[in-house]
Amino acid sequence: MPGPASRFDYQSLDTTTDRLYVAHMDAGTLLVFDVKNQRVIADLPGFSRVHGVLAVPELGRVFASATGREQVVVVDMRDHSVLARVSGVDYPDGIAYAPNVRRLFVSDEHVGSDAVIDVFADTVVTHIPLGGQAGNTVYDPVTACILVAVHETNEIVVIDPETNRIVKRVPLPGIQSPHGIALDAGRRVAFIAGATNARVAVLDLTSDHVIATYTVGEDPDVLAFDPAWGRLYVGTESGTVSAFTEIAVRDGIHLLRDGDFTLPHAHTVAVDPRTHLIYFPLQDEAGAPVLRIMTATPPGGG
Repeated sequence: MPGPASRFDYQSLDTTTDRLYVAHMDAGTLLVFDVKNQRVIADLPGFSRVHGVLAVPELGRVFASATGREQVVVVDMRDHSVLARVSGVDYPDGIAYAPNVRRLFVSDEHVGSDAVIDVFADTVVTHIPLGGQAGNTVYDPVTACILVAVHETNEIVVIDPETNRIVKRVPLPGIQSPHGIALDAGRRVAFIAGATNARVAVLDLTSDHVIATYTVGEDPDVLAFDPAWGRLYVGTESGTVSAFTEIAVRDGIHLLRDGDFTLPHAHTVAVDPRTHLIYFPLQDEAGAPVLRIMTATPPGGG
């Protein structure tokens, strides 16, 4: 990968164009990777301390949180030009898009709120106080709601994007400082990582009940879910990556541990549900940043 041997953060895969967008956080750049031809096609500057990134194909835009400038940057997918820089977010991190209202929801981590952005006016509409530091923010396509992990209160906050109001708070027993979230929307479960107690929970989104928790590597960060195979990948700051496969039992969805392996700085992970390839941008291997692309064995070993 181009640039210095420095920290990466979130990734976002656009399957309509075969583009993987990678936040090269400490380099202040947004990398664009062609997953079909396996080559870097752009290394975009001007994204100071970039954390979150989200590709929204229906808008033809990519949104990236340039935390160093307290901005969310709007990028044109076609030519990679910067269309707007939205200010008014103190520490932008995770990003979710609610298509029903055409608004962006951004974790304002240190302020403890979710910032709401009108994607046509490119302005902040409001801030929704969460009662604690904001972890990742995701969109649930079944309920058309936004889910946010809240560190200090150890819960998931559910926001109605139509009203920009919190509609419920879901406690997460067994999870401390929830941060990373991944959804299996079809099976109505969320996977949530506890950053300070190295566990991942399976949350039933229908009953709001934590079904089970599982140990992972120290300081889990980004989670990626392959819906075709029902497989979850958990990246951690310690470099331990855990892989699990969903199994259905009497009381709901549980996880079967497929195995753990170690990669240096493997705290961010993405998966392509079509090819099942797994992407790990690693900040430093022999003095250079690299993108490790890994294959996986299907559930059952077939």
